Amino acid sequence: MLPQKTGHLLYPSVEVRITTKPESNRGSKSTEDAPEDIIPCELDYLDQGESVLIVPDLSSSTVSLESSGPGGGAWLVESRSRIDAHTTTLTLDFTHFYEKTRKNQAFFEHLRNPSTAVQPGSTIQSMSTITARKGFVQQTDVLHSTSSSTTNSIAASPEDTPRQSPSSTSLSSLASDNDLDLKTVNGKLLDTYGNEFHLPDFTIKQIRDAIPAHCFNRSGAKGLGYVARDLASLAATFYLFHTYVTPENVSSPPARAALWALYTFVQGLFGTGLWVLAHECGHQSFSPSKTLNDTVGWFCHSALLVPYFSWKISHGKHHKATGHLERDMVFVPKTRDQYASRVGHFAHELTELMEETPIVTAVTMIGQQLVGWPLYILANVTGHNYHERQSEGRGKGKKNGFGGGVNHFDPSSPLYEAKDSKLVLLSDLGLAITLAALFLIGSNFGWANLAVWYFVPYLWVNHWLVAITFLQHTDPTLPHYEPQSWNFARGAAATIDREFGFIGRQLLHGIIETHVLHHFVSTIPFYNADEATEAIKPIMGQHYRSHVEGGSIGFLKSMWNSARMCQWIEPCEGAEGEKKGVLFFRNRNGLGVPPQKLSPSAELQAAKSDS
Repeated sequence: MLPQKTGHLLYPSVEVRITTKPESNRGSKSTEDAPEDIIPCELDYLDQGESVLIVPDLSSSTVSLESSGPGGGAWLVESRSRIDAHTTTLTLDFTHFYEKTRKNQAFFEHLRNPSTAVQPGSTIQSMSTITARKGFVQQTDVLHSTSSSTTNSIAASPEDTPRQSPSSTSLSSLASDNDLDLKTVNGKLLDTYGNEFHLPDFTIKQIRDAIPAHCFNRSGAKGLGYVARDLASLAATFYLFHTYVTPENVSSPPARAALWALYTFVQGLFGTGLWVLAHECGHQSFSPSKTLNDTVGWFCHSALLVPYFSWKISHGKHHKATGHLERDMVFVPKTRDQYASRVGHFAHELTELMEETPIVTAVTMIGQQLVGWPLYILANVTGHNYHERQSEGRGKGKKNGFGGGVNHFDPSSPLYEAKDSKLVLLSDLGLAITLAALFLIGSNFGWANLAVWYFVPYLWVNHWLVAITFLQHTDPTLPHYEPQSWNFARGAAATIDREFGFIGRQLLHGIIETHVLHHFVSTIPFYNADEATEAIKPIMGQHYRSHVEGGSIGFLKSMWNSARMCQWIEPCEGAEGEKKGVLFFRNRNGLGVPPQKLSPSAELQAAKSDS
């Protein structure tokens, strides 16, 4: 049963069940009377995201329910070719659906065939695709409904449900069937290095089935053990330096300064490890107990001045829309037009500009690493800027940036819904307690000491957090998707694993080395992620990306390489149809595939069409 999302989810009583007939009864006349085995479905209710995702245990069938509803955003129920109709059925119980929505005339008046509207107590037996965009529902195949008293339902056979390419439909596509021709067309997709890119064609079920069952097991005791280890490391480091790095033991001021600089670096690594464990809590991969997860996550993140629940909600939305240019929440790249506007030129002029000087790149990177995280939580920098679409109208007139009304501290921010207000305030309370404790420490022991003990290590934590996230989602090989070309599997695959040696695997709990898996199944604990990653590589094939050359040094070099090569994204030259919605990084530095040459007239025509 789906969790209640009062006032936001149109159908709070949808039930998804997969039933199979016992082997001995298959093909017999008594099949309909035989007892049915219930196969559990995945309910992604653990993240405080904007949508609830149900992944039935079928060969290629997905149901996505988005909380924004017909008034804003998309409602999509999509299914592809079923497996044997005699062995598996998919039942969606919409008993309360009609009662909840019958007064919403805007919803039903856009149905192509009002006679197929679901009646109270009915069960959907077969469907292929229903798509809604901005409140306008398009029905592309007929829904067959029967009385809820019927004891069995028959799924559409492959002949009844047209077979579609696994990559030709999207999990949460916002485009209607009139908006885009999804046929394969001419025009190669090339990443920044010039490698040809093919759209992923595997399914989430294939990914999950490839992972050994024990990889999903979570241990609260093991999770608490890692928290204790990181806290002990922080405490022991402070004790050693505070006790022994003193004027009495180290008489040279430069030597003491160098040692205390080392202290800030080491504490920054241990603090980042603690941050990662709180991140595990936010994904419910820390333990099977949601109460334990959120309690530990709130304490650990609050101590690091992170608004735990506020971050958890927005981070859940990032996972549900990775690589989606209008919904992703983290490191959404600039389009060609946006980059051109930023540097004070028109888009067609970018190919004529001189390369960006290395000093400019370096200054930009330093600024990103120093203040990138505070800018994100204070002003939603690098997040999407389509807040006008917020379902409750909270985003009207609000934009990213200081004073724009979009941040992680205000319960009225468009990043959240009304139901999230108490959690946002609880996050703020955690920060207030930490700040009060820091004030007392500074008042009693000196602000200079507090800066060295806490705030400089805090900057190191921010640095590692931003560097890790930047390199997980920014690489010359990674695509980004416009809404009509995006689906969950494609977005999850638009990430990359890297290698940071002992620091990454031991101190940072593998968050750098196993990020691709994490985007497919975020509830697998980090200590099982290596094995699960190896299991999904054969399924992903060429779409599994990693950059492990050079270890820790290679990781740091990748920051420079990505900063130089990944300046904006644009469609590939000659791409049309679905491929036109797949964008890759380009740059003005003469590196990799050159950007398209645009004419001023073409740019003006595009601007007119957009308006």
